[in-house]
Amino acid sequence: MGKNKFHEGDGPSQRQLRVGELIRRSLSEVLARGDVHDPELNRISVTVGEVRTSPDLKIATAYVLPLGGEGRDQLLKLLARNKGELRRMVSKKLSLKFAPDLRFQLDQTFDRMDETRRMLSQETVRRDTQSGDPSPE
Repeated sequence: MGKNKFHEGDGPSQRQLRVGELIRRSLSEVLARGDVHDPELNRISVTVGEVRTSPDLKIATAYVLPLGGEGRDQLLKLLARNKGELRRMVSKKLSLKFAPDLRFQLDQTFDRMDETRRMLSQETVRRDTQSGDPSPE
């Protein structure tokens, strides 16, 4: 077995991570500049938190969130509607053999962080984390 072979479950390769980050930056730039010919989409400030690519780099899933978190469903519809144009713009910026198919999902990272903060602020959890004694009695 070669040392560069990845099995399912081993996580993304360095190439997947590198290409995902390049796509994230390009997509963020295109959306920030309002290059898409859709005034509705250009009115929304979009955060592209992460882009994950398939092992063959043919599919890129962008995890997005509108600034302030309002209008999430509308954002996904607008991005899907402009998927072809976004794909062309991103692929023009990158020198990839094939332009990946772009897919969009809501970035749940901030929701999970808020939930963690809420849990950590509960009196019982705060008391347990501040006691310093990891063994339950």
